[in-house]
Amino acid sequence: MMGSHTITTVKRWSCQDKQIPSVSQVKALHIYDFDNTLFMSPLPNPKLWTGQTIGLLQTEDGFTNGGWWHDQHILEATGQGLEKEEPRAWEGWWNEHIVNLVELSMRQKDAMTILLTGRGERNFADLIKRMIASKKLEFDMVCLKQQVGPKGQRFSSTMHYKQSLLEDLIYTYKEAEEIKVYEDRPKHVKGFREFFEKANRALLSYSNPSIRKPITADVIQVADMTTTLDPISEAAEIQRMINSHNLSLHSRDPNSNNSNRLQLKRTVFFTGYLISPADTASLLSLISLPQAMSDSDLKFLANNILITPRPAPQSILDKVGGIGAKQIWQVNGIAVYENKIWAARVTPIPPSATYYTENPQPIIVLACRKGAKPIDAGRIQNWQPISSDKQLVFETTVGEKVQLRVEKEIAGENEYESLFAGGRPPPFSGKRKIAGDEGPPAYSNDENRRSGGNQNGYRGGNQNRNRRGGDGGGHRNPPFQGRDRRGNRGGGGGNNGGGGGGGGGRNRARGGYKSLDDVGNSPRYGQGNGYQNHQPNYDDSPSQGYAAGGDGYNAAFPTSGSGAGGRNGVGNGSWADGGGLPYGH
Repeated sequence: MMGSHTITTVKRWSCQDKQIPSVSQVKALHIYDFDNTLFMSPLPNPKLWTGQTIGLLQTEDGFTNGGWWHDQHILEATGQGLEKEEPRAWEGWWNEHIVNLVELSMRQKDAMTILLTGRGERNFADLIKRMIASKKLEFDMVCLKQQVGPKGQRFSSTMHYKQSLLEDLIYTYKEAEEIKVYEDRPKHVKGFREFFEKANRALLSYSNPSIRKPITADVIQVADMTTTLDPISEAAEIQRMINSHNLSLHSRDPNSNNSNRLQLKRTVFFTGYLISPADTASLLSLISLPQAMSDSDLKFLANNILITPRPAPQSILDKVGGIGAKQIWQVNGIAVYENKIWAARVTPIPPSATYYTENPQPIIVLACRKGAKPIDAGRIQNWQPISSDKQLVFETTVGEKVQLRVEKEIAGENEYESLFAGGRPPPFSGKRKIAGDEGPPAYSNDENRRSGGNQNGYRGGNQNRNRRGGDGGGHRNPPFQGRDRRGNRGGGGGNNGGGGGGGGGRNRARGGYKSLDDVGNSPRYGQGNGYQNHQPNYDDSPSQGYAAGGDGYNAAFPTSGSGAGGRNGVGNGSWADGGGLPYGH
């Protein structure tokens, strides 16, 4: 063992052409992870992508070019891009507490300072060296994952690679009395601690004490502070990855009709009259809670009036004025259903304005207790009039709750079909029935006629002139309050376009995540062939079947541009070239 651990071997782990300290100089080894320990690396944005796509993006085998954690262009796009960020040293993107610790390590004469990351040396060595140089950080070694180790090793995982390097370090620098490792991922923290415990037990068992004494090991878990890219830049980078993937498949076999070609598509969960955050706050002031009820018992909503719980066909969009059309509303009543759901009834201004909804009357679900179903707001029969000071007037914008997804190309798929995961719109009869309700269903109305005197049912098709409204919709909770939002840093799974699970991250919310090769079975987010039971659903949480962001997710928004593939899909161009990206407020 002694003969196999030398300074020459250790130096081969580093991508720097720099002399490393001698054995006698080193009394302490300080190891720093890069992603979300030293640098706040961007993650796939869970407000932008479906959950299944977040998993695919971070799966190494999902793309021929390796995906999110193996494509250097993603890291280059951090902030305002490499050209602008390098001169200002990526200001605001570093964990300054860890930066200060690195600077202390640099000044400690008997400490050897090492940057250790699972990113691949071939794609990232130059970029990461430029990044740390811009910050004026100096490491004795900068170690990125090599395809083949200094002794010809092949690595089954990032942890295997890092432990192999650490073994070389502690057995070569046998006069080092301590080693400190700074790492953000709980799984890797656990793996390092177990590694050092095992190494020290082995050292205590050796009959030859000259190998080295046990080393004092301290593995410090760093609270990660995750970030995301600018959404338009992120969509453009993913489109570039898809183009590169498809081109690579074609170059391998130009005559093949390859089934693993990928395409960027939009998933539209519902279309509605969307309410601004400021007006949402005003509407929420209408809620009067029982004294014994805490805010923590509620989900606060109040972000739209439903048009249709699916992508609206052009015929409906024409009737509401199209995406981006404005409509003014006034609150004229409030109600509470079984002390579980709080709602407001609204009417358009002017009263003669044409509007469309697939519910009996225009309402906004303001809030619901945890476990309650916002769809049950459609059962409300008794509305209470409100005083003039509470008859709020607000403006809405016709828009869609949209996320992007990466899927295999489907031959013959039209634009409307592309809005649904799997390419198949759910069957829809034009009716919305409330589960368990044996009474007459609420219809979409075109003729302004009541059906048999029933106060809740209407006849007709798609248009309405001030005779019907909507149940509201959407879900607006405070975004990402410290939840686990990290996903997988690449790894196995896939097969050139296969699926994958995974989480995501948003704007420096703390949490945990998996490593480059920790992709395994993970929850899927119910993208399926449409929407839960094809009914209006106002809750964007994964338990309702379709939101990647989890609790606190808010992604109801109007589109601001069409992208290269038109309103209902994305081709092989760039979102940036298409005039903007549909993205939430």
